Amino acid sequence: MIKLEEWAEIRRLHLAEGVPIKELARRFGLSRNTVRSAVRAVEPPRRERGPRGSSVDAFEPQIRSLLAQWPSMPVPVIAERVGWTRSLTVLKDRVRRLRPLFVPPDPADRIEYRPGEVAQCDLWFPEPQIPVGAGQRRVLPVLAMTCGHSRVTDAVMIPSRRAGDILAGMWEIIGGWGGCPRTLVWDRESAIGGTGKLTAEATSFAGTLGVGIRLAPPRDPESKGLVERRNGYFETSFLPGRTFTSPFDFNIQIDDWLTTRANVRHVRAIGASPAQRWDADRAGMVGLPPVAPAVGLTHRVRLGRDYYVRVDSNDYSVDPRAIGRFVDVFADPARVVASCAGQVVAEHDRCWATRQTITDPTHQATARLLRAELAQRRRELDREGTRSHADGHVVAIRALPDYDDLFGVDFDPHPVERPSEPTIAEGIS
Repeated sequence: MIKLEEWAEIRRLHLAEGVPIKELARRFGLSRNTVRSAVRAVEPPRRERGPRGSSVDAFEPQIRSLLAQWPSMPVPVIAERVGWTRSLTVLKDRVRRLRPLFVPPDPADRIEYRPGEVAQCDLWFPEPQIPVGAGQRRVLPVLAMTCGHSRVTDAVMIPSRRAGDILAGMWEIIGGWGGCPRTLVWDRESAIGGTGKLTAEATSFAGTLGVGIRLAPPRDPESKGLVERRNGYFETSFLPGRTFTSPFDFNIQIDDWLTTRANVRHVRAIGASPAQRWDADRAGMVGLPPVAPAVGLTHRVRLGRDYYVRVDSNDYSVDPRAIGRFVDVFADPARVVASCAGQVVAEHDRCWATRQTITDPTHQATARLLRAELAQRRRELDREGTRSHADGHVVAIRALPDYDDLFGVDFDPHPVERPSEPTIAEGIS
């Protein structure tokens, strides 16, 4: 068969320069009929190769039989069942072509979202370890939320995957938007609805805002594909070449990048940038309630002599004057506050490290003062012949003879010395 380069050169010489057929046949070592065919052909020659057999052809009936019963059977198991001993590459190619014949199609519809209708939520875990103080570095979760209509995305790093921290991050984002989408889509995140039913914290949050939280089906990431794709976009376009000095530095950098880059770029699916559709999306959202929803970590504990309360593996000091009383503890990503009977008895910056002890020097000084006052009080009671019980009431100190009389013991504190009996040796003498 004539080569492509020869065909092009023959046509050029004959049609452009007028070289005769006979001369072209001699020059290229071809027959004159072949040269005439090349001159007449208006399309380049194509090399068509006939079908070739494959070593897997003999196994195809067995493969089809297995796939008919178990459409999702892995290729290594198929190789074992049919006795395949060669490389798996050829077998994988054949199974990849045959498997769709036995698996029912699962089409995915394209969904158009109305303004303010939905926002998809997810946790993203960037690989870089963030410095969190106390010489520690941690991989921290980032809460990402993407609006369905405009594709506007916002993200914030949070201290943990606990419900209070996740809801605090959501409230920070929603508060920045100035409104809340009517439906918030979540996967089966344990703090939101790991059992398939919303947790009490998530239900309270949604009820206060007057919106709904919809849980995606298990193992179905396509249900929130918008935010999943944004997570991949973070990995490829935000993280490379960046370093972070703290979680707050991370939040500053990603907020700036989202504002100046991600939310202003053209999105082919909507034919515009997210920023261009934001006004319409925002207008369709539900207004924020007059009372903020309950977010953050909260618990109540009776303060012990060790005047510390624990929040997310860290211990924070509390005013020791509240020892023995109930203390209400609240923590958001920025601070930890403890109150007793409506009065603040501790306030600290929240530590994002783990297993740390955070002490307010004022609390230590108060504890020393209380111990000194207690010691002085005990000394005064000792001088007065009384002692104070652990609960504070005064107990008189009784003399020991009083207890002897009470129990009928005859005890002479000054015994008379009696003469000793003579020994046997002294009697003999």
